Amino acid sequence: MKQNMKRCDWAEGSDLERAYHDEQWGVPVHDDRLLFEMLTLEGAQAGLSWSTILNKREGYRKAFDNFDVHKVAEYSQEKIDALLQNPEIVRNRLKVNAAVKNARAFMRVQEEFGSFDAYIWSFVENKAIQNRWENIAQIPAHTPLSDTISKELKKRGFSFVGSTICYAYMQAIGMVNDHLVGCFRYDEIKK
Repeated sequence: MKQNMKRCDWAEGSDLERAYHDEQWGVPVHDDRLLFEMLTLEGAQAGLSWSTILNKREGYRKAFDNFDVHKVAEYSQEKIDALLQNPEIVRNRLKVNAAVKNARAFMRVQEEFGSFDAYIWSFVENKAIQNRWENIAQIPAHTPLSDTISKELKKRGFSFVGSTICYAYMQAIGMVNDHLVGCFRYDEIKK
């Protein structure tokens, strides 16, 4: 983690946020396991702060079999009930059920497109969108593209994929570079 570097304002709350910002946020992701992990975590974040989810990320990895989509898709009601007792994750029945439902939908997309990566990145023609925001107030909560992705994912059986969640997902997996232009990561990611 780089010290004394100018970074996006939201990332200055904790060492965990700084590390996530400096090493992962906005970096293009093409690994299906990580794409599933981030989709699950972004859905879990709905109504909560990202720092809450970051603090529980390792708990999620343990609880959800390191986001092995095949294993998660097979979770029984007994396993779901056990997850709802696990203090290391957000114990919200709708969100836990969505993770299992989304694993099944994710696998259907993989079967149809060869990978979830091929599907999700097709929305930006496999090229990250490079924004030029100067302050955090300029960054939208959703865009027409995230509206489209949300609708398409819902048609395919996903849940907890509203437009705002989809836009946060796009930021997290690097489909869009929303680092502020004054942030040291902006140019690094743009390359």
